[in-house]
Amino acid sequence: MSLWIGLGGIAGAVSRYSIGIWLGKKGGTFPWATFLVNMAGSFLLGLLAGSADRLPEATYTLLGTGFCGAFTTFSTFGYEAVTLAGQKLYMKAFTYVMMSVMLGILAAWIGYAASAPAPMPT
Repeated sequence: MSLWIGLGGIAGAVSRYSIGIWLGKKGGTFPWATFLVNMAGSFLLGLLAGSADRLPEATYTLLGTGFCGAFTTFSTFGYEAVTLAGQKLYMKAFTYVMMSVMLGILAAWIGYAASAPAPMPT
């Protein structure tokens, strides 16, 4: 399983870096790259969790633990929030934190709901 985690981690880290470079050039002080990567990762992990009982364990390990673990980044999120506050961009920092947490949970829930088997009618 460690091999699957490592391979997924490589793909996730390279993807996150590439998106960060690409979106980082779009300007502005709001950390869009980290925000969008974390939203996409939350959604993907929700999808995987919702279908975990139908996926081979290696697939879930590769994508869930490896890819999503390296693709999303809580440490950068924390650093960017502190940096915005340090620049006295308090409202931007607050908005970033609230949007990241609330929309990240929503993205995970939507992903889970989209992939989980429909409940049986009663």
